[in-house]
Amino acid sequence: MIHGKKIVVVLPAYNAALTLKKTYEEIPFDIVDDVVLVDDNSKDNTVEVAHSVGIKHVIKHEKNKGYGGNQKTCYDKALDLKADIVIMLHPDYQYTPKLIHSMSYIIANELYPVVFGSRILGKGALKGGMPMYKYIFNRMLTFTQNVLVNQKLSEYHTGYRAFSKEVLLGINYHANSDDFVFDNQMISQIFYAGFDIAEVTCPTKYFPEASSINFARSAKYGMGVLGTSFVHFFNKIGLMNSKIYKPKDK
Repeated sequence: MIHGKKIVVVLPAYNAALTLKKTYEEIPFDIVDDVVLVDDNSKDNTVEVAHSVGIKHVIKHEKNKGYGGNQKTCYDKALDLKADIVIMLHPDYQYTPKLIHSMSYIIANELYPVVFGSRILGKGALKGGMPMYKYIFNRMLTFTQNVLVNQKLSEYHTGYRAFSKEVLLGINYHANSDDFVFDNQMISQIFYAGFDIAEVTCPTKYFPEASSINFARSAKYGMGVLGTSFVHFFNKIGLMNSKIYKPKDK
């Protein structure tokens, strides 16, 4: 805990058996109270590894629900555990758990309600081996999103995020896609609801065991991201009324 606030790390996992132990061992348990792993019907022994390293809250989807569907289960469970701060960390060791301290303290001290680990600040992406086409794709999408959403994030596509309980309770993340575009729909909801997002420089690692989507999936993701940004823009100017911005009880 920090200042009496309970911290829960959630791990949305798919075929993470080779990297899970290393990720878990770097989690700072001097402040982290609980860890939740949601396995999205992996083809490897991710669940067995999760139990072997001592993760107490392990949930296995009997059918693959997708990256967004996995996160929905993660956040639901974290809120059930009465989390005040929820850290979403990929268990593929692409992002270091050593930033959990910094991200958590920003929220616990009520400076910002959301914190992202940015691979773009400090040139972490290219240093860590991000393919050039993905870097260019990231930069082009981020520029367009900032224009449409009227924000100044360095990156919309990081998988390392921290949220206050108030943010997760204040947006209707269950209305979002179960696919990869979930992440960007969630950012749109956060800004639409009036919450601010802080960013910290985050190193990243690209290696064979780390999860990554291919070019075709990247292109599909990019189209979904642009669509989300236009939906946000048109809702802001009153030309649309998307369900993702409606409260949970409606």
